[in-house]
Amino acid sequence: MTISFLLQPFPSLLPPKSTTQNNENIHYNGRLSTRFPHCKSLKTNNTTQPDTAKTTTTLSNDYKLSWQEELKTAFPSELSTQNWEIIDNIEDDDDEHFQKLVDKRCIDNIRMLIVDAVQHAKAGHPGMPLGMAEVGFFLYRHVMRYNPRNPKWFNRDSLLIFVDKSAFESLHFKSSFIQIEDLKHLCRLGSRTPGHPENVVTDAIEVTTGPLGQGVANAVGLALAEAHLAARFNKPDAVIVDHRTYCIIGDGCAMEGISHEAVSLAAHWKLNKLTLIYDDNHNTIDGSSTLAFSEDISSRFQALGWNTITVDDIYSDMGSFKNALLSAFSETEKPTFIRVKTCIGKLSKKEGTSEAHHGTFDEDDVKKMRQNVQWTDREPFHVIPMIYREMQIQADHGEQLERQWHSKLCYFQSKYPEEAVEFKILLNVGLAPGWESSLPKWSISDPVDATRGYSEKCLNQLAKVLPGLIGGSADLATSNKAYLHGYEDFQQPCSPWGRNIRYGVREHAMAGISNGIALHGSGLIPFAATFLIFSDYMKNSIRLSALSHAGVIYIMTHDSIGLGEDGPTHQPVEQLAGLRAVPQLLVFRPGDGNETAGAYKVAVANRDVPSLIALSRQKLAANLEGTSVDAVEKGGYIISDNSGKHLPEIIMIGTGSELCLCEGSANVLRKDGRRVRVVSLMCWRLFDRQPREYKEHVLPSSVSKRMSVEAGSPIGWREYVGGEGLVFGVEEFGSSGAYLDTFKKFGFTEENITRIAESLLSQ
Repeated sequence: MTISFLLQPFPSLLPPKSTTQNNENIHYNGRLSTRFPHCKSLKTNNTTQPDTAKTTTTLSNDYKLSWQEELKTAFPSELSTQNWEIIDNIEDDDDEHFQKLVDKRCIDNIRMLIVDAVQHAKAGHPGMPLGMAEVGFFLYRHVMRYNPRNPKWFNRDSLLIFVDKSAFESLHFKSSFIQIEDLKHLCRLGSRTPGHPENVVTDAIEVTTGPLGQGVANAVGLALAEAHLAARFNKPDAVIVDHRTYCIIGDGCAMEGISHEAVSLAAHWKLNKLTLIYDDNHNTIDGSSTLAFSEDISSRFQALGWNTITVDDIYSDMGSFKNALLSAFSETEKPTFIRVKTCIGKLSKKEGTSEAHHGTFDEDDVKKMRQNVQWTDREPFHVIPMIYREMQIQADHGEQLERQWHSKLCYFQSKYPEEAVEFKILLNVGLAPGWESSLPKWSISDPVDATRGYSEKCLNQLAKVLPGLIGGSADLATSNKAYLHGYEDFQQPCSPWGRNIRYGVREHAMAGISNGIALHGSGLIPFAATFLIFSDYMKNSIRLSALSHAGVIYIMTHDSIGLGEDGPTHQPVEQLAGLRAVPQLLVFRPGDGNETAGAYKVAVANRDVPSLIALSRQKLAANLEGTSVDAVEKGGYIISDNSGKHLPEIIMIGTGSELCLCEGSANVLRKDGRRVRVVSLMCWRLFDRQPREYKEHVLPSSVSKRMSVEAGSPIGWREYVGGEGLVFGVEEFGSSGAYLDTFKKFGFTEENITRIAESLLSQ
């Protein structure tokens, strides 16, 4: 299966002539000529877009001479003898032609690196990258802005590429983040070039997007973050947030439902700095895309509100792709969809067929591909020497771009000190000193509430001290109580600075977009809210939050059969068990206000770990004495025990709304002289990480009579109650009825819990 990756792209190999642009639209219209000075508005079969910057630079003779022999060998029929003999007098038009040939030869090199990497690894998915090499190269070389020596530079452009293995690695090599030896270790255990690159393995990979379509949502999240921060901080005389997001997709991405959800939102939010590039190669793994895909995808995007462009022949007219990008830069209200007609497996005898999607090439095919690009005398993994030189030039240029940005930032700090303090907090993970003290505390005398109500109070207190807190709900803000009061909605053009995001009924895209926001690198702290039962729609994105170390906070209310009259369709049973199984994900089920505050304290503090807080709809019996904000970081702790110096006779373990049932039952048993300990085990993963001594202190192994109480699946509880303990849970889908009646039907009453505990004690 293919995967998408966020790469820190590779800007122009040639240093641009410095220009100053005051108007943003002019800045973007002129970006290609600014970043690639000799690239004028090319005459193509499409309408030529005006190049407003009007910047021209003559190629140096040293540059031309360095490429002379290579281009003579590769394109003898396209170069006249006169051009080489009178190189000092080449005109601008010849410069343009010369650069086209250099680009073409670099693309040949990329294609051969793709082939070499796949052949050496005996694995890979070369079809799409062979077909899209022109697109990837043009973006890296002539369009994107970033500093190769600092892949985390804040104001860089970003590119998501829905390719994997050889395609990613060869382009990433061109971006100077990996070496040839890394390419030779493609797909090997422990290498910097794993089969599907991960953002925690290789520099400049920021998002590991997993199943197809996830990257589209990630890209929307990145673009939203840029638009939001630009609205909050940019000034007419100090633009410090100004970058674009590009995303390359294929047919599979277009088919996945999450993509449709995400692009619908992108158009609604008018994310004009987002450009989606569609590889229209008419093939999927099983065969022609016509097997399952016959819609007019450009019309679909146009109907959703996108600026749509078609590039018919990028192989013979790369200028048409340049002009499509100029159109995207000119657009001020819509995201842009560029449909590029390509040929999967370009150069190979598999060209144009689904067989080119994945797999290696036979020896005869490799030989013919090498002959086609004049590569027969080159060893595998050969790189044209001039490319190394140009990469050095680019690194210098990237540093210059970052220095210019820091200069702007210094001016911003002196002119707008208050905003600068907030911006600095964001760029430093987004946590202001002492933010924890803003969390509310509750006593047993405070009015009781549902944990979703306590959550609302926590969120709104945190919003006052965390400038990066931003998020929303999937059309359930009033039910989830996940809304930041007084901070407006994110909407363009009226309030892009708003910190409440209206996702509509799009749970899956909400989670994928939140991952993009979290990994934008700007200190934004996204939260995403819905009912716990709907976490099933979001599971891939939640898993990828954990895999990508994205600190999203998932707020999941209506957490059990106690939600009310909606019945089994809305009552989660098995969801907690499945979510607790996701590596690294912190799943909290707080039992009262203080535990809810404690869950937020841990979730916010852990910026590289996602958290999920499961919250009740129904009000709980009490704010329990013995609960603690700080103790939540242990995952499990003792909230009450009358055993004194002795061990307890029984340990009752609860979470969420059932914790108060355990405490109520324990008090009844204590009146009968029983020694009872009540333990809150609200986050299994945190408890499992504690030292053995602490876990033995909370759950002494010598106490075999233990009982867990949770209105959900019993799966997983046996580890904590032991072989002789009792797991009390729910193994059906729930039932329709008032929550007290439903709880009574399934035995979640203080009386029944007490009866079960007494039975266990009598054994």
